[in-house]
Amino acid sequence: MLTVRDCWRQNSASSFALHQAAAMLESMGKVIVKLKLTNYLEAELKAMKLLKRPPRSVEAEALVDTGATRLYLKSSVIKALGLKKAGQVDSKTTNGIRRRAVYQPVRLELMGRSGNFDVVEIGEDVPNLLGQVPLEYLDFVVDPKGQKLIPNPEHGEKQMSEEY
Repeated sequence: MLTVRDCWRQNSASSFALHQAAAMLESMGKVIVKLKLTNYLEAELKAMKLLKRPPRSVEAEALVDTGATRLYLKSSVIKALGLKKAGQVDSKTTNGIRRRAVYQPVRLELMGRSGNFDVVEIGEDVPNLLGQVPLEYLDFVVDPKGQKLIPNPEHGEKQMSEEY
């Protein structure tokens, strides 16, 4: 695969080669995971036999973002899960402070681990984000060399909480 530097060195880089190199640079360092998300309230109602149908559930990709705090989902995912608005939160972004809607919790399943998390709504123009709070709770860390999410190596294969 060509790099941007290779293209400029050749001084005859095609538009396609530049696009390839730019796409490669853009994807470097990104960790994308597939989440299974279930409407937590509906799952609880189903467990108590108060809901006849299965709880709404979706699979969605999310960008692992250790600079983000919470679980951020696109409006379309929130709508598919049938989540109700529960409040608001002020979020500090690169574009300043934004007020965002917070929705009822989801059951998040990832790589054999699960937890319940409130959802912060984001626009359709950005990826779903898996932030630091769910990562810590599920006991995952980012392997920057392998560009993947892994169980915290300090805890072996077990999900563990730290209380100090």
